[in-house]
Amino acid sequence: MQPVDCRACGARVLAEKNSPPHTSVQWTAAAGAACGEIAPRVAAGEPGARIPHCGALRASIEWAVAEGLVRIENPE
Repeated sequence: MQPVDCRACGARVLAEKNSPPHTSVQWTAAAGAACGEIAPRVAAGEPGARIPHCGALRASIEWAVAEGLVRIENPE
C-alpha cells in the first residue's frame, strides 16, 4: 500500500491498485476526521464503515496513478 494525500482536504490514506478497476483504501481515524465528504456524514450519525467512498479521494488516487505515484499491481 502506498500513501496518498487527498488533493481536496489533505487526508492521508494508504491505497493499493490491484488492477485498473480495483482500489483498496486503508483509512485512519485522522483521515476520516479530516475528510470533507466523510466527516460531516459521520458527525450526522452515519456509520463511517458504511460510507462507500469519497469522490475527492477517488479522484486523488486516480491522479496519483496517472502521475506514477501509485502503481497498478496487475495492469492486465
